[in-house]
Amino acid sequence: MTASEPGHTLAPWRERYAAAVAALEPPVVVGCSGGTDSVALLALTADAGLGPIAVHVDHGIRPDGNRERDHVAALAARLGARFDSRTVDIPPGSNLEERARDARYEALEAARVEHGATAVLVAHTTDDQAETVLLNILRGAAGTGLSGMPARRGFVVRPLLGFRRAETSALCAALGLPVLHDPMNDDEAFRRVAVRRRVLPMLSDVAGRDLVPVLARQAELLREESAFLDELAQAAWPGADGTSARALAALSPVLARRAVRQWLGPPPPSSAEVTRVLQVAAGRHRATELSGGRAVRRAAGRLHLERPGGAAAESGK
Repeated sequence: MTASEPGHTLAPWRERYAAAVAALEPPVVVGCSGGTDSVALLALTADAGLGPIAVHVDHGIRPDGNRERDHVAALAARLGARFDSRTVDIPPGSNLEERARDARYEALEAARVEHGATAVLVAHTTDDQAETVLLNILRGAAGTGLSGMPARRGFVVRPLLGFRRAETSALCAALGLPVLHDPMNDDEAFRRVAVRRRVLPMLSDVAGRDLVPVLARQAELLREESAFLDELAQAAWPGADGTSARALAALSPVLARRAVRQWLGPPPPSSAEVTRVLQVAAGRHRATELSGGRAVRRAAGRLHLERPGGAAAESGK
Protein backbone atom coordinates (compact mmCIF):
# COMPACT_ATOMS: atom_id res chain seq x y z
CA MET A 1 0.00 0.00 0.00
CA THR A 2 1.36 3.41 -0.91
CA ALA A 3 0.41 6.83 0.35
CA SER A 4 -1.13 7.73 -3.00
CA GLU A 5 -3.53 4.76 -3.25
CA PRO A 6 -7.32 5.41 -3.25
CA GLY A 7 -8.72 6.03 0.22
CA HIS A 8 -5.55 7.74 1.38
CA THR A 9 -5.10 11.44 0.86
CA LEU A 10 -2.22 13.78 1.42
CA ALA A 11 -4.05 16.71 -0.15
CA PRO A 12 -3.92 18.94 2.98
CA TRP A 13 -0.14 18.70 3.02
CA ARG A 14 0.92 17.88 -0.56
CA GLU A 15 1.14 21.40 -2.03
CA ARG A 16 3.13 22.84 0.85
CA TYR A 17 5.53 19.92 0.83
CA ALA A 18 6.00 20.14 -2.92
CA ALA A 19 7.06 23.77 -2.54
CA ALA A 20 9.60 22.79 0.14
CA VAL A 21 11.26 20.15 -2.08
CA ALA A 22 10.82 21.83 -5.46
CA ALA A 23 14.57 22.09 -6.06
CA LEU A 24 15.33 18.43 -5.27
CA GLU A 25 15.89 15.56 -7.68
CA PRO A 26 15.51 11.83 -6.92
CA PRO A 27 16.77 9.84 -5.23
CA VAL A 28 17.01 11.30 -1.72
CA VAL A 29 17.95 9.83 1.63
CA VAL A 30 15.32 10.21 4.36
CA GLY A 31 16.46 9.81 7.94
CA CYS A 32 13.72 7.72 9.54
CA SER A 33 13.60 6.62 13.17
CA GLY A 34 10.04 5.33 13.00
CA GLY A 35 8.75 8.29 15.01
CA THR A 36 5.82 10.44 13.90
CA ASP A 37 7.78 13.24 12.23
CA SER A 38 10.15 11.04 10.24
CA VAL A 39 7.35 8.68 9.15
CA ALA A 40 5.35 11.66 7.89
CA LEU A 41 8.45 12.90 6.07
CA LEU A 42 8.95 9.52 4.41
CA ALA A 43 5.30 9.37 3.30
CA LEU A 44 5.37 12.88 1.84
CA THR A 45 8.66 12.25 0.08
CA ALA A 46 7.40 9.04 -1.49
CA ASP A 47 4.22 10.82 -2.58
CA ALA A 48 6.34 13.58 -4.16
CA GLY A 49 8.11 11.03 -6.39
CA LEU A 50 11.56 11.70 -4.99
CA GLY A 51 12.58 8.04 -4.81
CA PRO A 52 13.31 8.06 -1.07
CA ILE A 53 15.74 5.70 0.61
CA ALA A 54 14.63 5.34 4.23
CA VAL A 55 17.76 5.14 6.36
CA HIS A 56 17.44 3.95 9.95
CA VAL A 57 20.40 4.71 12.21
CA ASP A 58 20.83 2.54 15.30
CA HIS A 59 22.89 4.41 17.91
CA GLY A 60 23.20 1.32 20.09
CA ILE A 61 21.72 3.29 22.98
CA ARG A 62 18.42 1.42 23.32
CA PRO A 63 17.98 -2.38 23.47
CA ASP A 64 15.09 -2.35 20.96
CA GLY A 65 17.10 -1.01 18.04
CA ASN A 66 16.38 -4.11 15.95
CA ARG A 67 12.64 -3.69 16.45
CA GLU A 68 12.84 -0.08 15.33
CA ARG A 69 14.89 -1.08 12.28
CA ASP A 70 12.35 -3.73 11.28
CA HIS A 71 9.50 -1.27 11.79
CA VAL A 72 11.10 1.30 9.48
CA ALA A 73 11.89 -1.40 6.90
CA ALA A 74 8.22 -2.46 6.86
CA LEU A 75 7.07 1.16 6.51
CA ALA A 76 9.48 1.74 3.65
CA ALA A 77 8.14 -1.30 1.82
CA ARG A 78 4.56 -0.15 2.39
CA LEU A 79 5.31 3.32 1.01
CA GLY A 80 7.31 2.07 -1.97
CA ALA A 81 10.62 3.34 -0.65
CA ARG A 82 14.00 1.64 -0.49
CA PHE A 83 15.51 0.85 2.90
CA ASP A 84 18.97 1.04 4.42
CA SER A 85 20.12 0.39 7.98
CA ARG A 86 23.20 1.84 9.66
CA THR A 87 24.73 1.19 13.06
CA VAL A 88 26.96 3.70 14.82
CA ASP A 89 29.00 3.40 17.98
CA ILE A 90 28.51 6.07 20.66
CA PRO A 91 31.17 5.62 23.35
CA PRO A 92 30.37 6.68 26.93
CA GLY A 93 30.92 10.33 27.72
CA SER A 94 29.30 13.70 28.26
CA ASN A 95 26.75 15.37 25.99
CA LEU A 96 25.20 12.19 24.65
CA GLU A 97 22.63 14.11 22.57
CA GLU A 98 25.24 16.03 20.60
CA ARG A 99 27.52 13.07 19.99
CA ALA A 100 24.61 10.87 18.89
CA ARG A 101 23.40 13.59 16.52
CA ASP A 102 26.84 14.02 14.96
CA ALA A 103 27.18 10.26 14.47
CA ARG A 104 23.70 10.11 12.92
CA TYR A 105 24.47 12.83 10.39
CA GLU A 106 27.73 11.14 9.47
CA ALA A 107 25.86 7.88 8.84
CA LEU A 108 23.19 9.62 6.77
CA GLU A 109 25.81 11.38 4.67
CA ALA A 110 27.64 8.09 4.10
CA ALA A 111 24.36 6.57 2.92
CA ARG A 112 23.77 9.52 0.60
CA VAL A 113 27.16 9.05 -1.04
CA GLU A 114 26.79 5.28 -1.39
CA HIS A 115 23.32 5.54 -2.92
CA GLY A 116 24.17 8.49 -5.16
CA ALA A 117 21.38 10.52 -3.53
CA THR A 118 21.05 14.26 -4.08
CA ALA A 119 20.16 15.20 -0.50
CA VAL A 120 19.63 14.01 3.06
CA LEU A 121 16.14 14.86 4.33
CA VAL A 122 15.55 15.15 8.08
CA ALA A 123 12.24 15.69 9.85
CA HIS A 124 12.63 18.84 11.95
CA THR A 125 9.35 20.71 12.35
CA THR A 126 8.37 24.25 13.36
CA ASP A 127 8.18 23.00 16.96
CA ASP A 128 11.76 21.68 16.73
CA GLN A 129 12.85 25.08 15.41
CA ALA A 130 11.32 26.89 18.39
CA GLU A 131 12.96 24.45 20.79
CA THR A 132 16.32 24.94 19.06
CA VAL A 133 16.07 28.72 19.46
CA LEU A 134 15.40 28.37 23.19
CA LEU A 135 18.21 25.84 23.60
CA ASN A 136 20.62 28.21 21.88
CA ILE A 137 19.49 31.03 24.17
CA LEU A 138 20.33 28.81 27.14
CA ARG A 139 23.77 28.15 25.63
CA GLY A 140 24.41 31.88 25.28
CA ALA A 141 24.41 31.82 21.48
CA ALA A 142 24.65 35.03 19.50
CA GLY A 143 22.59 36.03 16.45
CA THR A 144 23.74 33.13 14.29
CA GLY A 145 22.67 30.57 16.89
CA LEU A 146 19.33 32.30 17.45
CA SER A 147 18.58 31.99 13.74
CA GLY A 148 17.91 28.32 14.39
CA MET A 149 18.12 25.61 11.73
CA PRO A 150 18.22 26.52 8.03
CA ALA A 151 15.90 24.80 5.58
CA ARG A 152 19.02 23.65 3.77
CA ARG A 153 22.70 23.47 4.65
CA GLY A 154 24.88 21.61 2.22
CA PHE A 155 23.19 18.31 1.43
CA VAL A 156 20.96 18.39 4.53
CA VAL A 157 17.39 19.52 3.82
CA ARG A 158 14.58 20.13 6.33
CA PRO A 159 11.33 20.17 4.32
CA LEU A 160 9.07 20.07 7.40
CA LEU A 161 10.25 23.31 9.02
CA GLY A 162 6.97 24.87 7.96
CA PHE A 163 4.90 22.04 9.50
CA ARG A 164 3.74 21.74 13.10
CA ARG A 165 4.24 18.55 15.05
CA ALA A 166 0.46 18.17 15.35
CA GLU A 167 0.28 18.13 11.55
CA THR A 168 2.69 15.22 11.22
CA SER A 169 0.62 13.30 13.77
CA ALA A 170 -2.55 14.05 11.82
CA LEU A 171 -0.89 12.96 8.58
CA CYS A 172 0.21 9.60 9.98
CA ALA A 173 -3.24 9.05 11.44
CA ALA A 174 -4.90 9.91 8.13
CA LEU A 175 -2.74 7.36 6.32
CA GLY A 176 -3.02 4.74 9.05
CA LEU A 177 0.75 4.59 9.42
CA PRO A 178 1.95 3.11 12.72
CA VAL A 179 4.63 5.08 14.53
CA LEU A 180 7.05 4.33 17.34
CA HIS A 181 7.44 6.29 20.56
CA ASP A 182 10.96 7.04 21.70
CA PRO A 183 11.08 6.81 25.52
CA MET A 184 13.98 9.25 25.50
CA ASN A 185 11.43 11.90 24.51
CA ASP A 186 9.95 11.54 28.01
CA ASP A 187 13.26 11.91 29.85
CA GLU A 188 13.64 15.49 31.06
CA ALA A 189 17.28 14.81 31.88
CA PHE A 190 17.77 15.69 28.22
CA ARG A 191 17.68 19.46 27.88
CA ARG A 192 15.61 19.49 24.69
CA VAL A 193 12.94 17.35 26.35
CA ALA A 194 12.84 19.69 29.34
CA VAL A 195 12.46 22.69 27.03
CA ARG A 196 9.68 20.93 25.11
CA ARG A 197 7.72 19.74 28.12
CA ARG A 198 8.31 22.51 30.65
CA VAL A 199 10.00 25.68 29.39
CA LEU A 200 8.13 26.31 26.15
CA PRO A 201 4.65 25.62 27.63
CA MET A 202 5.44 27.91 30.58
CA LEU A 203 6.61 30.74 28.32
CA SER A 204 3.55 30.35 26.11
CA ASP A 205 1.35 30.50 29.19
CA VAL A 206 3.05 33.68 30.39
CA ALA A 207 2.81 35.23 26.91
CA GLY A 208 -0.81 34.23 26.56
CA ARG A 209 -0.23 32.74 23.11
CA ASP A 210 1.51 29.91 21.30
CA LEU A 211 5.15 30.98 21.08
CA VAL A 212 6.24 28.27 18.65
CA PRO A 213 5.38 30.21 15.45
CA VAL A 214 6.67 33.42 17.04
CA LEU A 215 10.08 31.92 17.79
CA ALA A 216 10.24 30.24 14.37
CA ARG A 217 9.46 33.53 12.62
CA GLN A 218 12.08 35.38 14.65
CA ALA A 219 14.60 32.70 13.72
CA GLU A 220 13.78 33.18 10.04
CA LEU A 221 14.27 36.96 10.27
CA LEU A 222 17.52 36.59 12.21
CA ARG A 223 18.77 34.05 9.67
CA GLU A 224 18.21 36.50 6.82
CA GLU A 225 19.93 39.30 8.73
CA SER A 226 22.79 37.01 9.75
CA ALA A 227 23.37 35.96 6.13
CA PHE A 228 23.47 39.62 5.09
CA LEU A 229 26.02 40.47 7.77
CA ASP A 230 28.11 37.46 6.77
CA GLU A 231 28.21 38.77 3.20
CA LEU A 232 29.35 42.17 4.43
CA ALA A 233 32.02 40.57 6.61
CA GLN A 234 33.26 38.40 3.74
CA ALA A 235 33.51 41.45 1.49
CA ALA A 236 35.31 43.47 4.15
CA TRP A 237 37.84 40.78 5.17
CA PRO A 238 39.52 39.18 3.46
CA GLY A 239 39.50 41.81 0.76
CA ALA A 240 42.36 43.21 -1.24
CA ASP A 241 44.55 42.94 1.85
CA GLY A 242 43.97 39.21 2.24
CA THR A 243 44.78 38.25 5.81
CA SER A 244 45.97 41.67 6.88
CA ALA A 245 45.82 41.88 10.66
CA ARG A 246 45.48 45.64 10.46
CA ALA A 247 42.50 45.40 8.10
CA LEU A 248 40.73 42.99 10.46
CA ALA A 249 41.45 45.13 13.52
CA ALA A 250 40.02 48.18 11.72
CA LEU A 251 36.62 46.56 11.12
CA SER A 252 33.63 47.23 13.32
CA PRO A 253 33.37 44.59 16.07
CA VAL A 254 30.20 43.15 14.49
CA LEU A 255 31.85 42.49 11.13
CA ALA A 256 35.20 41.53 12.64
CA ARG A 257 33.67 38.77 14.77
CA ARG A 258 31.79 37.35 11.78
CA ALA A 259 34.85 37.56 9.54
CA VAL A 260 36.87 35.57 12.08
CA ARG A 261 34.16 32.92 12.43
CA GLN A 262 33.97 32.44 8.67
CA TRP A 263 37.74 32.27 8.37
CA LEU A 264 38.17 29.70 11.14
CA GLY A 265 35.30 27.48 9.97
CA PRO A 266 34.46 24.25 11.82
CA PRO A 267 34.62 23.42 14.59
CA PRO A 268 32.77 26.65 15.45
CA PRO A 269 34.93 28.89 17.62
CA SER A 270 33.67 30.07 20.99
CA SER A 271 33.15 33.77 21.69
CA ALA A 272 36.28 33.73 23.84
CA GLU A 273 38.32 32.26 20.97
CA VAL A 274 37.05 34.89 18.53
CA THR A 275 37.99 37.60 21.02
CA ARG A 276 41.51 36.20 21.37
CA VAL A 277 41.98 36.11 17.59
CA LEU A 278 40.94 39.76 17.41
CA GLN A 279 43.46 40.55 20.13
CA VAL A 280 46.14 38.88 18.02
CA ALA A 281 45.04 40.98 15.04
CA ALA A 282 45.27 44.13 17.18
CA GLY A 283 48.81 43.24 18.24
CA ARG A 284 48.01 42.55 21.89
CA HIS A 285 49.20 38.96 21.54
CA ARG A 286 51.36 37.19 18.97
CA ALA A 287 49.36 33.95 18.90
CA THR A 288 46.48 32.05 20.45
CA GLU A 289 45.49 28.40 20.58
CA LEU A 290 42.01 27.26 19.52
CA SER A 291 39.87 24.15 19.79
CA GLY A 292 40.56 21.28 17.41
CA GLY A 293 44.31 21.65 17.80
CA ARG A 294 44.38 24.86 15.77
CA ALA A 295 46.27 28.08 16.41
CA VAL A 296 46.34 31.59 14.99
CA ARG A 297 49.61 33.48 14.72
CA ARG A 298 50.54 36.95 13.53
CA ALA A 299 53.64 37.33 11.40
CA ALA A 300 54.71 40.13 9.05
CA GLY A 301 51.39 41.88 9.60
CA ARG A 302 49.29 38.90 8.50
CA LEU A 303 47.29 36.28 10.34
CA HIS A 304 48.07 32.61 9.82
CA LEU A 305 45.74 29.76 10.76
CA GLU A 306 47.68 26.66 11.73
CA ARG A 307 45.89 23.32 11.67
CA PRO A 308 46.84 19.99 13.28
CA GLY A 309 49.72 18.32 11.53
CA GLY A 310 51.42 21.60 10.70
CA ALA A 311 49.15 22.61 7.81
CA ALA A 312 48.61 26.36 7.55
CA ALA A 313 45.93 28.39 5.80
CA GLU A 314 45.42 32.07 5.18
CA SER A 315 42.04 33.67 4.77
CA GLY A 316 40.85 33.76 1.19
CA LYS A 317 43.70 31.54 -0.02
